[in-house]
Amino acid sequence: MASVTMKELLEAGVHFGHQVRRWNPKMKEYIFGERNGISIIDLQKTQRMFRDAIQFVTNLSAEDRGRTILFVGTKRQAQDAIREEATRAGQYYINQRWLGGLLTNFQTVQKSIKRLRDLESMQTDGRYEMLTKKERIKLDRERETLEKNLAGIKNMSRLPDALFVIDVRKEEIAVAEANRLGIPVIAVVDTNCSPEGIDYVIPGNDDALRAVRLFASRIADAVLEGQQMKAREAEGETEEAAGATAPTVPTTTATPATSEAGATETKPAREPRPRRRSASADDTSSVTTARDPGLQAENFTDMQAAAPSTETQVSAPGRQGFHTTGQQPDSVGDHEQVGTHAPVAGATGGGENDAELRPASDAEQEKGAESVGAAK
Repeated sequence: MASVTMKELLEAGVHFGHQVRRWNPKMKEYIFGERNGISIIDLQKTQRMFRDAIQFVTNLSAEDRGRTILFVGTKRQAQDAIREEATRAGQYYINQRWLGGLLTNFQTVQKSIKRLRDLESMQTDGRYEMLTKKERIKLDRERETLEKNLAGIKNMSRLPDALFVIDVRKEEIAVAEANRLGIPVIAVVDTNCSPEGIDYVIPGNDDALRAVRLFASRIADAVLEGQQMKAREAEGETEEAAGATAPTVPTTTATPATSEAGATETKPAREPRPRRRSASADDTSSVTTARDPGLQAENFTDMQAAAPSTETQVSAPGRQGFHTTGQQPDSVGDHEQVGTHAPVAGATGGGENDAELRPASDAEQEKGAESVGAAK
């Protein structure tokens, strides 16, 4: 928050008042004493009350960026400081003459402001060149007068929210109009003035150039600080609204593993496991098994030994059948004697004996039957 120190007040000469014989008894509580016939203002009270005024201005500007403060200082010592500091803070000012009814008769003042804008536009759109020399001189004088009195408020479209006044004795009309309309007044009050009608009294020297600029600059700083606070609040509300509407996406982060030496090591991400392929008909058909007669015979013998009392299914390409354990096969060409370690034809899925395992045709079956009958 903008503030002022005791050293700054002393260096600016804020503690010097007017002559004792010119003092106002209503300012007695703010006077520390006198020296060489000059009243000395209590700077401790000045510092405390000035801080209150600065706090009020900051809060006023922070409430709404549209709040305005009218700087008023028409005396010669305050004209430049009032204009510069008000312009720096983006506020309005009156530094020449206070027009009667500026606040209480603001509608009429707005007409004068509109006239000033029309005269300025005539110089830019070419209408000014169409007039005679005498008419142009007359309009120039009118424009200069309006510019002198209304330059600081030509963009003010409504009444101000507060007044900052230098020398309330000289600006008593402005203070009276503000009191009538209920507009808060912040004023620098010297020892020859009355603090009545002032909402925020700042006891101090209103004649010294350094003192006037110090007060005006701190009020301007308070206005700017309040505007910045309002801007930050608006940005925060915008970010909160954006965060509430934006969808939240969960994010996973790898937890760093801590080694014994104290250094953190990041675990590498696991690679995805390859998917298992399901066995298909094409895959099984493409796999060929090398024939090992000895191994196949041993496997076949082990199967019989494991289940001697059960029936063993012996399959061959194109021929299926069940045979009781220990029973001789139908022919030696189909199956060898069990236990001779001879290879079982068809168990390997193809070979030279495939032709012997094919089912006999009708002619071959009849020929075989005749040979059996002849033998009998």
